[in-house]
Amino acid sequence: MGLKIRLARAGAKKRPYYHIVVADSRSPRDGRFIERVGSYNPMLPAEHADRLHLVNDRVTHWISVGALPTDRVAKFLGHAGLIPAPVYAEQPVQSLPKKKAQERAKAAG
Repeated sequence: MGLKIRLARAGAKKRPYYHIVVADSRSPRDGRFIERVGSYNPMLPAEHADRLHLVNDRVTHWISVGALPTDRVAKFLGHAGLIPAPVYAEQPVQSLPKKKAQERAKAAG
């Protein structure tokens, strides 16, 4: 059974609110979960204290048992200091034009 620490959406239409839950990776996003370990309210400003709430001891327990956080939750846990902050690759470089277009640009320039 692959455990994930992920977001489960709640709230009304156009007013999102997320519960941070531990769930089997095969269960639906808003479906069955094992335990609720926090909440996230994206409608609040970033510096607001109630924007992110985590139960730190339960999160560390589930990580020690082998639950893997999703990318977004890993970012939250990294900011909280519960796991090392994830390293993201830089923005992808826009692909170069095709060979003939490069030759035409050289000839024009």
